[in-house]
Amino acid sequence: MTSPPQAPAGPAAILVGPPGSGKSTVGPLLARLLDAGFTDTDTLVEEQAGKPVSDIFIEDGEPAFRAIERSVVQAALRELAGTPGVVALGSGAVEDPATAALLAGQPVVYLETGFAAVARRSGLDGPHPPLPGNPRGKLRQLLEQRRPQYAKLAWLTVPTDAAEPADIAAQIAAALAARQPGAS
Repeated sequence: MTSPPQAPAGPAAILVGPPGSGKSTVGPLLARLLDAGFTDTDTLVEEQAGKPVSDIFIEDGEPAFRAIERSVVQAALRELAGTPGVVALGSGAVEDPATAALLAGQPVVYLETGFAAVARRSGLDGPHPPLPGNPRGKLRQLLEQRRPQYAKLAWLTVPTDAAEPADIAAQIAAALAARQPGAS
């Protein structure tokens, strides 16, 4: 686990990372430890669009999804300004320049996950992946493309490959407690 010396005020934590990194699993656990609310922006996107993320991509295209996502992320961060809360962002949210600008200087926690763990958690490690084409290749490409942005925005990086969600949440909570004024 690596971290800079201090994180700014604002939401307790903003979780970023690739699909399968554990944002939607670790987020509620962390929120419970912090006695804070939890928001998953993919859920908010689905609520706003009235359909699953996968359907938005298929029926409306990625630009339409990203526009909704940008709006939802902005609203979620605005709502949590100065209050404790945990927000899990969709894996590609960091690629949007407006979203990345909002995240700069925030307590962004990168759930660092390698390709093998992401493939296993996404069901792409079997002999017959659930999608046609080359989903493993596309996933590997997305990981390589997004990894630098995750790392650049991160206040804290927590490796997740061999860790249990409860342990990851506890590591993040401890790091957040250490950054509080008066903490030693």
